[in-house]
Amino acid sequence: GVVLGAAIDRWINVNGNRRDDGMIQIHSHDFGKVEIPLSELRPLSEDRWANYALGVVRELIDLGVPVTGFHAQVTGDVPVGVGLSSSAAFELATALFLLKLFPRELAPLEIAKACQRAEHRYVGVQSGLLDQVIVLFGRANHAVFFDCRFFDCRSEEILTVPFPPGLALIVAESGKKRALASGEYNLRREETHAAARALGVPALRDVASADLARRSDLPDLVRRRATHVVGEDERVWRAVKLLEAGDGIGLGKLMNESHESSRQNFENSTPELDLLVSIAQKLPGVLGARLTGAGFGGATVTLCEPERAQEIATNLSKRYAGQSGITPRVFVCGIAAGAAGFVPSKL
Repeated sequence: GVVLGAAIDRWINVNGNRRDDGMIQIHSHDFGKVEIPLSELRPLSEDRWANYALGVVRELIDLGVPVTGFHAQVTGDVPVGVGLSSSAAFELATALFLLKLFPRELAPLEIAKACQRAEHRYVGVQSGLLDQVIVLFGRANHAVFFDCRFFDCRSEEILTVPFPPGLALIVAESGKKRALASGEYNLRREETHAAARALGVPALRDVASADLARRSDLPDLVRRRATHVVGEDERVWRAVKLLEAGDGIGLGKLMNESHESSRQNFENSTPELDLLVSIAQKLPGVLGARLTGAGFGGATVTLCEPERAQEIATNLSKRYAGQSGITPRVFVCGIAAGAAGFVPSKL
């Protein structure tokens, strides 16, 4: 379907030096150190955090990048496991680091797809391309829009939409980490493919919500999964028009609709995420709220009036802590440029 997202002002950096002895060393301040020979490159059963980077190494080698070994230091402030694309940021930071050490010109979308394949093959999560494209092509104060059907689209077909200056975003972590490789995310992909087959279409985007509503013969689970995906596709198109019109109220309503559909139809929300959204929606100055990322834990994003953003963040944190017993990390975030400026090729 069509997707809409934005890069935020959080970062991951991979830096280090080249080695010519066939050894890979990756050191993360948060997760520890991994060392493995290139000749034994494989997904790790322990230190699985490193598989995102190791998968990228494998994909770049397959694309002809002459990797001979390296030492890498990983730092950053992107919250991990909460739906803010930390995995895609780590993958792309690794890819750009390696392309700097071992130069080979690759098109930006080729790099993004290599990172997606790395996540499929080395992590086991059948993710889409949204996260990698947003991390790479994000533009300051703009949302990024593109169509996943055209997987081989060119960079110029990835569009940016100005984000109105009269709006602000707040991220709130629920305190429940996601674990997409545990199976629920992949199961939803299987369920949506099954729904498309039941409806006789290549993809659920090919069904209009009005036509879907008339299909009373569908099993309940198939109908609900299809309703969410079809509705999300339509909401993305509407969101682009609302952004172009500077209509924050309309955009907030779409976010509320999206979360309710996630809760009822796609069942990728959690009680913690629902509580954060419910609290946020009642605070003065809030226009809308929904889970962010794939769900199953993680964080929410709240759209609000910028002059009240810090007050809203403080109240959201206090009320959630009081009702859940969990002190969340809540922060106002900006919309930032992505990593495309570091790609050693022309966009």
